[in-house]
Order: sequence, then structure tokens, then C-alpha cells
Amino acid sequence: MADVHPPRTDGTPTAELGVIGGSGLYALLDDVVEVRVETPYGPPSDALFVGEVAGRRVAFLPRHGRGHRLPPHRINYRANLWALHALGVRQVLGPCAVGGLRAEYGPGTLLVPDQFVDRTSGRVQTYYDGRVLPDGSVPEVVHVSMADPYCPPGRAAALAAARDLAWEPVDGGTLVVIEGPRFSTRAESRWFTANGWSVVGMTGHPEAVLARELGLCYTSLALVTDLDAGVESGEGVTHAEVLEVFARNVDRLRTVLFKTLESLPATRDCPCSHALDDLETGLPGV
Repeated sequence: MADVHPPRTDGTPTAELGVIGGSGLYALLDDVVEVRVETPYGPPSDALFVGEVAGRRVAFLPRHGRGHRLPPHRINYRANLWALHALGVRQVLGPCAVGGLRAEYGPGTLLVPDQFVDRTSGRVQTYYDGRVLPDGSVPEVVHVSMADPYCPPGRAAALAAARDLAWEPVDGGTLVVIEGPRFSTRAESRWFTANGWSVVGMTGHPEAVLARELGLCYTSLALVTDLDAGVESGEGVTHAEVLEVFARNVDRLRTVLFKTLESLPATRDCPCSHALDDLETGLPGV
């Protein structure tokens, strides 16, 4: 798949890299341009904010919208990934807040997963459903490999960036994604741990799947904000606790993200870039 997106003829800014995360992640950039993108799947969570990081054009998309107004189960994941793709993005970083499922993965741990488990329900997680799009095109029903859901060069870049900044990351592990917006029961949490999974969150799926279906690279950076309910005694995780720990770590997470963006390969030859080889997708521009 070609890495260079054809220039847009409507004057809309383009970007080669994308970040799906909180609005605070691009707060320190100069000359950020707000771009609204229409998609065949409805509106994305918010406008995209296009700026420059180390000489590379980056589109930032607030996953929950500004003001955190969208709970995980109401995010229009298809529109979000499509909007990034439409601006030319080919590599995506998806930072997220998670709960640790092992005692050693306490608050402040940075884990770069290499697998996920889907425990959501009802989320639309494919572009290839054979349904007619507003422009009259019809996507084929195709099946894309997800054996290894995260981009190897992207993971390597994120791990190296964290180490260079003296934040030793956990290399690999399984992110189990739950529907939300509630947190896990103790029984659920203990079951996740018994299965050998590493962290639990609400937003890592279906982003990785949809990125792969568009031939995009996707890398998750999971910041542990708490130990999940089944790992420690007490009242269990609270919303306030998650927000407080995330706020304490957002500056260094942003620094790791920016360094990762700087070091992502300019051209791609990873499994993600070949995911759609020999497939007729029926999707316009894919």
C-alpha cells in the first residue's frame, strides 16, 4: 500500500501521523489548525487538530471529544479512524488509561501491549459489512488478519522513546478491553488476571481493528492509573483516582508520544501496510 496520500484538492491540511487521545496532548504545539472532517459513518468525536512535531505533520483527535463528553461505548470509532485516514494519516498512536491486573503494574506504569482481548459488546468494529454507503459504494465482505494487532515498528519506536526518557516501559502484554463505562467487578478483574492478561481498559478496541482494516499502523501506549478491583483490597478504583493519576503523568506521556512520532519510519514495510494486499475492499480511497 502506498504511504503517500494524494494531496487534497479542497485545501484541507493533511498529516502523515495521527494520535487519538486527550486534548491535552497537543496543548503545547504552536500553529495548530482545527479541521472538521465529514465521513460516511457520521461525525468523529471532534474536530482534528493538525500541527507539527519535529518537522512531521500530525493530526490529533480527542477520543472522547473536548470536555470528555463521550463515554467509551458511544465513541464513533469508525468515523474517527476514517477521518484520520482521509487526512492522509498512515500511522496512528493510541494512548489510553488502563487498570493494572498485576501488583507489579501499579499507577504510573507504561505498558506497550502486543495483544488485546475484546470483551466489549455492541460496538461496530468493521468497515466491511457489505452495507451501502451514502455515496452508493458498497464495501466488500472481507476478513483481515489480526493475529498481531499492533505495528512492530510502532511498538519499537514507543519502547525506545520511553527508555530514552528514563521511563522503563513494559514490553508486551495483553490489554483486555471492556465495554464500560463502569469499572470491573472484583470477580471479573480476578478472572482477567487468571487468564494471564496484563491491563484492562475501555478504549483500545475497536481502534486497532479499524486501523488494520484501512491498512494503517496502530500502536497502543497504555498508562496504568490504578490497580484493578481484583488486584488489591479496598473500595476499588474510582473515577477521581484515574483522572488524578493521569493528570500527574500527562506531561511525560506527551513527551514520550512526541519522541515516538519523531522516530516513526518515514516509509512503511510492516505487516500493517500490507494488510489489504490482494484484497478488493470496495471502499473509496482504500
